[in-house]
Amino acid sequence: MDEKALELNLDSLAEEARQCRQCPLAEQRTSVVFGEGNPTADLMFIGEGPGEVEDRTGRPFVGPAGQKLTEVLRSVKIDRQSVYITNMVKCQPPGNRVPTKTEMEACWDWLAAQIALIRPLLIVTLGNTPSQRFLEAREGIGQLRGKLYSWKGGIEVFPMFHPSYLLRNPSKTKGSPKHLTWLDIQAVADRISLLRSQSPGS
Repeated sequence: MDEKALELNLDSLAEEARQCRQCPLAEQRTSVVFGEGNPTADLMFIGEGPGEVEDRTGRPFVGPAGQKLTEVLRSVKIDRQSVYITNMVKCQPPGNRVPTKTEMEACWDWLAAQIALIRPLLIVTLGNTPSQRFLEAREGIGQLRGKLYSWKGGIEVFPMFHPSYLLRNPSKTKGSPKHLTWLDIQAVADRISLLRSQSPGS
C-alpha cells in the first residue's frame, strides 16, 4: 500500500473516530485526538491519553509533555515528523486521570487499526498505562523500561518513562529518570537503525 493510500485510510479512520460515542469520555471532550505523524513510520510512540492542550488543539503531545518528547527525540536526531505519535485513548480523561480499563478497551480498536495500517517495526510505550496494556504486565514502568519485548506480528515494544514524569523529576544525575531516558532513547535510535537495515527492501 503506498503512502497516499495509507494517508487516506488513516484520514478515514480518524473521521470515524471523531464520531465515536463508545465510552463516557465522549461526553466532555472538545476534540478527538487521533494521532499524527508519518503514515509509514517504522517507529511509533504511544502515550496514555490527551491532556488539556491536546483536547483543545486535537493534536497529540503538544503541551509541556509533548515539548519534552520532541526534545528527547531531537537529542538523538530523530525528527518528530518521521515518527507516528498517538495515545491509548483518544479523548481526554477528566482531570487528566488515568484512563479506566473500560475506556481503554473502548478505544482499542482505533489503536489496533492505526498499528495495522502503519505497520511500525518498533513501538515505544510511554509510561505505565500503555506499557502494562501492551505487555499484559503488572510491573510498573520502573521495572519494564529499557528492555525490548516481542509483540504481535513481529513488532517490538520498548517501554520508556512518560515525558510528564521527566517534568516532575528534573534531576539529571546518574540513575535519575532523565538520565535513564537519555540511555533509553539512544537504545531506541540504535535499535530502529538496526531493524531498518534488516527490513526487506532496505
